[in-house]
Amino acid sequence: MAITVQEMWNEGVGKLSLSIISGEQYLNNRLPEIAMNRPGLALTGFFKYFANQRLQIFGLAEFTYLKSLSDQEKRHRLEALFEQQIPGIVVTRNRKVPAEILNLAERFKVPVMRTPMVTMDFVNECTVLLKKLTAPRERIQGTAMEVMGIGVLLRGDPGIGKSETALSLIERGYSLISDDVTEIRRTSRGRIVCWANEVTRYHMEIRGLGIIHVPSLFGVSSIRRDTELDIVVDLKKSSGNEDRTGISPEQVTLMGVEIPCITLPVRSGRDMANIVEVAALNQKLKELGHDAAKELDDKVINRLTRGRVIGHG
Repeated sequence: MAITVQEMWNEGVGKLSLSIISGEQYLNNRLPEIAMNRPGLALTGFFKYFANQRLQIFGLAEFTYLKSLSDQEKRHRLEALFEQQIPGIVVTRNRKVPAEILNLAERFKVPVMRTPMVTMDFVNECTVLLKKLTAPRERIQGTAMEVMGIGVLLRGDPGIGKSETALSLIERGYSLISDDVTEIRRTSRGRIVCWANEVTRYHMEIRGLGIIHVPSLFGVSSIRRDTELDIVVDLKKSSGNEDRTGISPEQVTLMGVEIPCITLPVRSGRDMANIVEVAALNQKLKELGHDAAKELDDKVINRLTRGRVIGHG
């Protein structure tokens, strides 16, 4: 999925300490490739394998080489570089940008950015950021929370109480990720990350009350930008036939990743926030290797097996 320099800028301006030097009006240039390129060979005039569809990074090596050239040769080499229709330039270590680059950038409509980061650190961090921006993503129904470090997605029919349950969890000190509509993407590690749409981020809809701004009411600790998803909780009206052991946990597949899923029956007088909190704690124990249902099942089987052996003897 191709993105623009503007999208990279929006996501990385803080994380990568970026500032715009010139060409802000050209940030809509497309970035067909998410890797970085250092144009060392291109500055010598070799363009056979030049990655012109990538961000061009100017660091110590590039500027040292340019200083070794005469003014005329420097302009000639830089002009040949800009003629390749590069999408953008990032100057590292907060170096002063030569006037030749600024003039050519304006002429060829190329944005020029700068960062105080060391070149290698910037390349590594920006590559991760671009991979995140171009990763496959989906939009699903559900309210996402982080409870004791566990990412929880609450699902259920409209009016079942997802937002009310989330509100109770916020009052207990946990964090809201998104309400009702959640964006998800799959990471390179095979994990699902949840976050909120930019328009609805930090807001909740409470039936009978309307829209509330969560951090204004509960403080900045009540919200988080994103979280990795650990468990899906489906809220459903009680039928009286629900699983009471948890020995055979369900799984739900999101973007090809299997996520543990539990179904919680909703009925009058039941503290759903408390049960979701316990479900998150229980999932945390499972990740640490402690499965209460399985351990109890093993104990019962061992006791029954031992009783048969004694009885047979």
